[in-house]
Amino acid sequence: MVIPVHDVNPVRRTPLVTYALIAANVLVFLTMPGLAGSAAGDSSLAQLCHLQAFLDHYAAVPQELIHHQLPRVVPTGEVGVGSQGPGCVVGAPDYDKSPALSVLTAMFLHGGWLHLLGNMLFLLIFGNNIEDRMGHVRFALFYAVCGYAATYGFALFNDDSTAPLIGASGAIAGVLGAYLVLYPKARVWVLVPFLIFLPLRLPAWLVLGFWFVLQAVYSSGEGVSAAGTVAYAAHIVGFLAGMLLAWPLRPGTPPPPEPRGLLFGRRARPGW
Repeated sequence: MVIPVHDVNPVRRTPLVTYALIAANVLVFLTMPGLAGSAAGDSSLAQLCHLQAFLDHYAAVPQELIHHQLPRVVPTGEVGVGSQGPGCVVGAPDYDKSPALSVLTAMFLHGGWLHLLGNMLFLLIFGNNIEDRMGHVRFALFYAVCGYAATYGFALFNDDSTAPLIGASGAIAGVLGAYLVLYPKARVWVLVPFLIFLPLRLPAWLVLGFWFVLQAVYSSGEGVSAAGTVAYAAHIVGFLAGMLLAWPLRPGTPPPPEPRGLLFGRRARPGW
């Protein structure tokens, strides 16, 4: 997988919504219960039970979204001792959960630092240009619509799943789809792992097209040992939703500037 680090596509206005989304995602991650210990590998049972209760409350669950079947018992966040030893206590929920609203809250939850930083990197690089083209308000609505489309799309194909869905990946996949439609020829600096990280400047259609193909391959279960741990189908749906929503804006979108210099190596870096 190539790692994007910068695109040669300047913006005309400050991407306030993009920055706000990044800040909100980081802030929510830092306040998620039990996650700091989990990331360090030293979580206690109490932390894990607290985190599980938090996710059951705020994460999106396919079965709840499609069938509106809310569980009668959920983790309470407390630790107890049963016949099989210590574990998380379950009981009747003391809250009213809205499955539709949980899609929105789940978009700001992440399962670890790599999950968070990977998503925020893609949003920072590609989101500013989409916001610049759409405007602040329309971009915020676009981001939410793509996130909802991705989550419900995944849930339709996994309607019996009770595994919680979290992360901004579906919404950000929509941003990538829109970027591919609006700026396919923009140059993107990427790091390609080849013995060392080799810097290359590649067209966006190649970088994002390769990313989409990888999601399709992983979604089918090929090339991965645990495809079920990542909602690759949500990435695909979000990407296609972003392409569809951005298509009407394509005719009036000015092309990105043509970069000067070589397409790889140090001599091309001054052209950033």
